[in-house]
Amino acid sequence: MARLAQTEGLTDIQREILSTVRDFVDKEILPVATELEHKDEYPAQIVEGLKELGVFGLMIPEEYGGLGESLLTYALTVEEIARGWMSVSGIINTHFIVAYMLKQHGTQEQKDYFLPRMAAGEIRGAFSMSEPALGSDVSAISSKGVKDGDEYVLNGQKMWLTNGGSSTLVAVLVKTDEGHPEGTAPHKSMTTFLVEKEAGFGEVRPGLTIPGKIEKMGYKGVDTTELIMQDLRIPANRVLGGETGRGFYHMMDGVEVGRVNVAARGCGVAQRAFELGVDYAQQRHTFGKPIAKHQAIQFKLAEMATKVEAAHAMMVNAARKKDSGQRNDLEAGMAKYLASEYCKEVVEDAFRIHGGYGFSKEYEIERLYREAPMLLIGEGTAEIQKMIIGRRLLEEYRIQG
Repeated sequence: MARLAQTEGLTDIQREILSTVRDFVDKEILPVATELEHKDEYPAQIVEGLKELGVFGLMIPEEYGGLGESLLTYALTVEEIARGWMSVSGIINTHFIVAYMLKQHGTQEQKDYFLPRMAAGEIRGAFSMSEPALGSDVSAISSKGVKDGDEYVLNGQKMWLTNGGSSTLVAVLVKTDEGHPEGTAPHKSMTTFLVEKEAGFGEVRPGLTIPGKIEKMGYKGVDTTELIMQDLRIPANRVLGGETGRGFYHMMDGVEVGRVNVAARGCGVAQRAFELGVDYAQQRHTFGKPIAKHQAIQFKLAEMATKVEAAHAMMVNAARKKDSGQRNDLEAGMAKYLASEYCKEVVEDAFRIHGGYGFSKEYEIERLYREAPMLLIGEGTAEIQKMIIGRRLLEEYRIQG
């Protein structure tokens, strides 16, 4: 076991889960990840293997057929999976966020109906906030839901939907004016709808179209899509929690744990980049000795290892804080910001250590170099994280009187 990024105080069950996942990553993901990524091919066999391991139900309570594990266990699992291939961790993350939102905010009927099948991986989740014109400004969404008898009619276009094609349940955020007088703050007139659909592309249910995959420079394999609603009819019992106007809070709660997840992904990718860099530095010779013997390379390895260790520690702290029932938006924002920035830097240093070969598609670092930038923008850009951190710090350190 490598020395870096170890986590103290884990239970025997947690250690067993992580050991099993790491073994799966080494045997089933790493040998095929680069080939599948270059083909932009969905990792169906890997996903089936993770279903069998119970990863899709990791945080779903045992009463619904899940493992009932903590956010920390989940984050450390994601770290291991991202070390193998970050796209696979994205497939799991969107599912996890929807399951988490259902567990925290769903009606009893919604929990009973969805969670057991989500734990088994039979239903796979995705969530949809973003739209083509709004970026980070969630309050500016224009998609609408209008009540019509016992149903709502949804119209609008959503963007950047991870798992848009492969998912069968999407938590969709739209505006609903019902019961909210004119002048209500935008975030108080949003509602989350639980939209069931067929997997695939095209019209996946009447009124709902998934046009196709968005082509991306990295983060391949996982499908990222638009979602178009044209008079999509959804029963009123598919309003998350049974109450309109709570959608913004549902989504922000989900994104908060999602930020711990993105931090964990950054940690995993950075770990893999360090492993590749330190291995290559001992094999590649220049001027009659391994480049690892050159002080310039040793300095790089020292900086990389320190960043891997620091990011891991902050990610673990953010997860443990949420598990203890405390507010963790400050810690999650810090962990996501630091881990994604450090990931980019560690990957670039590993790329530099590889020299010209880092530019070749034969070497794994080329894939990581294209994957790392997604973490700088996913689940809120670095700038958004700094805004959240700054506001929270001013709350904590407000001058009295």
